[in-house]
Amino acid sequence: MLIKSIAVFCGSKTGKNPVFIKHAEEVGKLLAEKNITLIYGGGNVGIMSVIANAAMQHGGKVIGIIPKLLLEWERQHEQITELIVTEDMHDRKKIIYERCDAALILPGGFGTLDELFEMVTWNQLSIHDKHIFILNSGGFYNYLIMHIEQMKAEHFLYNEAEKRVTVINDPTELFSWL
Repeated sequence: MLIKSIAVFCGSKTGKNPVFIKHAEEVGKLLAEKNITLIYGGGNVGIMSVIANAAMQHGGKVIGIIPKLLLEWERQHEQITELIVTEDMHDRKKIIYERCDAALILPGGFGTLDELFEMVTWNQLSIHDKHIFILNSGGFYNYLIMHIEQMKAEHFLYNEAEKRVTVINDPTELFSWL
């Protein structure tokens, strides 16, 4: 799998488990070291800020894509390689999906889950074929993973989720796949 850019979806808050910040810093550093462009939501808050700052500190390329609606809410990041301001959330997600070769999901809230499930749905519908990774930092996504297994067991999935989504528990595991 040749990956030149990866979309990272994560929280605009840091959460309370220190491993969330630790893993975001590690991912940012590793992306920079592997010369993989980070594409993310463009905010300068929460885990989004942590990963962007780590990538920039290690010489990486960071592209932020933020809708006008969130300029004040997430305070756009001014110290990244490129910042794109979109009209709305739909344009933001479309541009992120177009520019990435794969996606990585870190801990986050409703927005992060929205982006995860839209990516998986578009993949299932063959709108794109980008692989999706979930970084299960500190077991954050354990219940979601169990729920996906439940959907599979109850025959609500058209094919195995493992073909679309890979769960990893440590940032370094990502690079064994890329």
